[in-house]
Amino acid sequence: MKTRKLGTDLTVSAVGLGCMGMSFAYGASDEAESVRTLHRAIDLGVTFFDTAEVYGPFTNEALIGKVLKPFRDRVVIATKFGFKIDTSQAGAAAIAGVDSRPEHVREVAEASLKRLGIETIDLFYQHRVDPNVPIEETVGVMAELVREGKVRTLGLSEAGSATIRRAHAVHPITALQSEYSLWTRDPEEDVLATCRELGIGFVPYSPLGRGFLTGTIRKPEDLAADDFRRQVPRFQAENIDANAALVATLGELAAEKGVTAAQLALAWVLGQGDDIVPIPGARKRHHLEQNAAAANITLSAAELEQLGRIIPLGEVAGKRYSDSLLSMTNL
Repeated sequence: MKTRKLGTDLTVSAVGLGCMGMSFAYGASDEAESVRTLHRAIDLGVTFFDTAEVYGPFTNEALIGKVLKPFRDRVVIATKFGFKIDTSQAGAAAIAGVDSRPEHVREVAEASLKRLGIETIDLFYQHRVDPNVPIEETVGVMAELVREGKVRTLGLSEAGSATIRRAHAVHPITALQSEYSLWTRDPEEDVLATCRELGIGFVPYSPLGRGFLTGTIRKPEDLAADDFRRQVPRFQAENIDANAALVATLGELAAEKGVTAAQLALAWVLGQGDDIVPIPGARKRHHLEQNAAAANITLSAAELEQLGRIIPLGEVAGKRYSDSLLSMTNL
C-alpha cells in the first residue's frame, strides 16, 4: 500500500478504513466479519483506522482497540469527540447535540484511551464544532493533551475555513475530516484551499457517497429498516431515481477501464491531491479489498476532468444530511 502524509508528521496508508459501519448507522453488524476485515486490512498494508466515541456509542472504539492491539506499532488510530451522547439510545439516536467544553474533551480523551487500550491517540478530532465554546478553548485543551502525551496530533471535522484558521493559530491542525466525493463537492468551495494554505491534510469520509456511488443501491428498500441512510434526503424515494441516473455513467466508465464503480470513484478522490487520504467504510473483506486496490489506479488529468463532469455540481437531488445535522457543519 502506498503512503501519504497528513500535515507535517503523520504518515498513513493512501487509503484508510472508516470503521463506523462495523458498529453504527448502517443496520445490523457482524462482529466476527468485522474482525476478519480488520485483520485483512493489516494484511493489505492499511495503517489508518478511523473510529469515534459516538459509534455504537462506545462499542466501535472497544472493537478497534481489541483487534488492533497486536499491531499497535504499525497502525495510526484516529478517534473523535464532540457530541453529547444519550446513553439510553443506540445508533444515530444517541446523538443529542454537541459538547466541546474543555472538561468534556478531557473526559472523552480519557475514556477513549481506556476503550482503545492505548497510551496515545494518534489523531484526535473534534467531531463537530460547538458554537457555544470558542474554538480557541477547545483546541487549547486538545493541545494540553498533546503536551501530556495522551494525544499525538489534532484534527477537526466539518469545520469551516474561519474556524480552521482560528484553531490552527492555537496549535497546528494535522487533518480536517469532512464529507467529500464525486457527489459531495462542498469542500472545493474554500475549505480545501484553506487546508492547503496551512499545510493541513484532508481526510474525506463517505468518499463513495455512503455507498451510492457503487451502483448497488437503487431504491430505499435496498437498505435495512434501521439503516441511517433511510433518513438522508438523497436516499429518499423522490430523489434516489434521479441520483441513480447521474451515477449510471460512472459504472459505464469503470467497466471500460476494467475496474468497479467504487474503485473509480475512489481513484477520483485520490487524484485530487497527495494531501488527501480517503477513509471509505467497509464491513466486509471483499469491499475492503476493492477499496484498497483503488490506491493503485492512475487516472490522467483528462480522466479526472471527465469524471468530475459526470455528476454536475448542484444537480444531485436532495441534501447530504437532514437540516438538523447540516446545521452542525461548516461552522
